[in-house]
Amino acid sequence: MVTLPPGPPLVDDAAHDHRELAESFGSDADKYDRARPRYPAALIGAIVDRLPGPTVLDVGIGTGISSEPFRQRGLDVLGVEPDPDMAALARAKDFVVEAGRFEEWDPAGRTFDGLIAGQTWHWIDPDAGASGAASVLRPGGLLALFWNRELPSPELAAEFAEVFDSLDTGLPFNPWAAAPHADPYGSIIDRAAAGLRTTGAFGPVERLTFTRQSTIGRDAWLERASTSGGINRLPEDELDTLLRGMGTAIDAVGGTLLIDCTTVAALAERLPD
Repeated sequence: MVTLPPGPPLVDDAAHDHRELAESFGSDADKYDRARPRYPAALIGAIVDRLPGPTVLDVGIGTGISSEPFRQRGLDVLGVEPDPDMAALARAKDFVVEAGRFEEWDPAGRTFDGLIAGQTWHWIDPDAGASGAASVLRPGGLLALFWNRELPSPELAAEFAEVFDSLDTGLPFNPWAAAPHADPYGSIIDRAAAGLRTTGAFGPVERLTFTRQSTIGRDAWLERASTSGGINRLPEDELDTLLRGMGTAIDAVGGTLLIDCTTVAALAERLPD
């Protein structure tokens, strides 16, 4: 379970109260797996360097995008995933995935050296999630929460927002309406950090930011946008209208987009009991 409009979809709302969005990504799991961006090697290295051992729990493993780079480095990953179609695709990649929401999942006494959550922690109640993380991480274990964010130019974002506003989507957000934030997902990380503090089981939260630019073609961008939380649930005619309008705007600037990519992460160490 993951999200990707260019900005956090429910920045001023509690995303975990909108589980119908969180658990809708499996409607086209193959497209989701194909279209979603991967995570920078520098982030993966920063996490791996801090892990005290090889066992990792991936909360909201989805199709396995977040787990792939950790397995490639020789780590032993177990996934938890509430969406059966997403989980099935991850299992097809030979990941072990257990069904359920993390807040309700029973670890059966197992503990881990690391807990990762790629593009998912905002769908989890921050207090219940923090309590669960404290219970499954060994002392010295690492909690690593991370998100990707991609922004087109302000001019294109404004055109996308105008197309979106012309539709009666019923969604509680316009993913391209907000001005770019210097601290993407900052408010979500603040909530997560507050939840961790209530447990008394974690050290200070360290924030990391990785920035880069990439060029993406029209069709690839539209496919990626169609996998965003909420947008993926639009009726076919509304989705077609949205993508057609975005495609027209992209064609007008030559058919490709220069994207500003930001990956943010929050890391915290599990303290001794």
